[in-house]
Amino acid sequence: MLKLSNVTKRFGALVAVNDLGFTVEKGQIFGIAGPNGAGKSTVYNLITGFYDFEGSIRFDGKEISGLKPHQIAQLGISRTFQIPQTFPSLTVEQSIDVGNRFGNRRRYDPKRIEKIIDFVELKDQRRELTGTLNLLGKKKLMIGAALATDPKILMLDEPMAGSNAHEIKALMELIQRMNEELGITIIIIEHFMKVLTELTQALLIIETGTEICCGDPVEVTNDPRVIECYLGGDDD
Repeated sequence: MLKLSNVTKRFGALVAVNDLGFTVEKGQIFGIAGPNGAGKSTVYNLITGFYDFEGSIRFDGKEISGLKPHQIAQLGISRTFQIPQTFPSLTVEQSIDVGNRFGNRRRYDPKRIEKIIDFVELKDQRRELTGTLNLLGKKKLMIGAALATDPKILMLDEPMAGSNAHEIKALMELIQRMNEELGITIIIIEHFMKVLTELTQALLIIETGTEICCGDPVEVTNDPRVIECYLGGDDD
């Protein structure tokens, strides 16, 4: 469904992503992990059209390198960000409607807003200003706005960051429901390895923009190279 081949991104002399390649199959929950500064978010920015790069990224068999972010979104790739991004002056309902109006690859459908608000369990907060939501509420809202674009692939960037055990459990359940009930392929960057081993079917570990290991999550987390570069590191 999504295939990266020989992808390299340089910022001057810095090589942020180095000859990276991986494939995400339709229906998967695919995990990406690595130390801080490994290039994980840069990979997301490459896939979603924020940076140019060397190499190839294909989605549903079509080359998407060179397309603008809104064009890639309308093909069916949506994302969230590490820090919850909301419109503080808009209500929950209005914020989700923004995604429905401007990112949706299908005809505008106001009924989708109701379904998404129910799905992400924000019905009681639907008329609240987004700036008043707690952290879990803002993360659910970001996911809801992304769902409003009707994605085939949803890319989540450290959705568990700053969350407590209760919030992590709620977010994991939401991710599983999106995958199983809505049929959305999920790519997730996350530092919590327990989350990745429980959620994903495939896990990629990168360091300095280079693949260290990719495959079954349990096998990957037990790989000595992964333990050395990531699990045993001081920054995680």
